[in-house]
Amino acid sequence: MYIKRKLNKSLSTFRGLRFGTTCRERSSHRYRVTIGIGGNVGDVKRRFEHLFIFFKRDKRVELLETSLILKNPPFGFTNQDDFLNSIIVLKVSMQPLVFLDYLHRVEKKFARKRSFANAPRTLDLDIIFFENRVIKTPRLTIPHESWSKRESVTIPLMDLRR
Repeated sequence: MYIKRKLNKSLSTFRGLRFGTTCRERSSHRYRVTIGIGGNVGDVKRRFEHLFIFFKRDKRVELLETSLILKNPPFGFTNQDDFLNSIIVLKVSMQPLVFLDYLHRVEKKFARKRSFANAPRTLDLDIIFFENRVIKTPRLTIPHESWSKRESVTIPLMDLRR
């Protein structure tokens, strides 16, 4: 069950039992990582719930916090359904590139198919922040490029600071 709140004509938020909550404060893992999650194919809310349970059961990560879910229009390729986006904060002991590979495997587990930039997708997992590191390589940029210009990131992030 989700509580819906309309922000404007094109933006709505959803708060539920698992999204918009703090889960745990202490962890044996070393690095605090903020990831953006998104999707617009199929039952995305249900997929987010399954992702939450997946992370809670996976010993390689510790789930700390989740933001509300934001429904927002697509950008880039706009001829597709609206997206649902949220933020999850994890603690991990993996280094950034190893963690990126881990996230790609999780996306694949949740039926992500990569076709073209900004294509419709079942699940998209992006590293927004990794501690306070700055990384710029061909495979990985941290903080995530243009995160501060995307409502799909900034509105859920603001919810974490509530």
